[in-house]
Amino acid sequence: WQPIMGQKTDKTSVVPDELQGNYDNWHFSPAVESNGFLFFSGCTSAQADGSVSADPATQFRHAFEKVYKTLSHAGLGFEAVVEMTTYHIGLSEHLEIFKTVKDEFISEPYPAWTAIGISELAAKNAIIEIRIIARKAI
Repeated sequence: WQPIMGQKTDKTSVVPDELQGNYDNWHFSPAVESNGFLFFSGCTSAQADGSVSADPATQFRHAFEKVYKTLSHAGLGFEAVVEMTTYHIGLSEHLEIFKTVKDEFISEPYPAWTAIGISELAAKNAIIEIRIIARKAI
């Protein structure tokens, strides 16, 4: 495989200072802006030191707060979210708690949302990962 040198792309990494470690250590962008959209990598509740709360509601809030940091770094808020996919360990066990916390951040008109139950996440002890697509105003 050879990269095509000089090829232009409409792709800009969005990396808030608080998430620079993800970019440096894991070699991925918390989000990428392209063609008026912001495409997010999954956000877990893991803190900068790697810690994860044992409380599901706290984990959900921490994950949404990380999403917000990236949205605001790009000059956006949750109203710009058009699609959200959430990955859950223990989906049926925590869904009602998640919906309550989600509604602290997401309001009408609601984005499209898919919730998927899974068996494992990269962040140890994390039970949630949130991935979104947001649209910038035109």
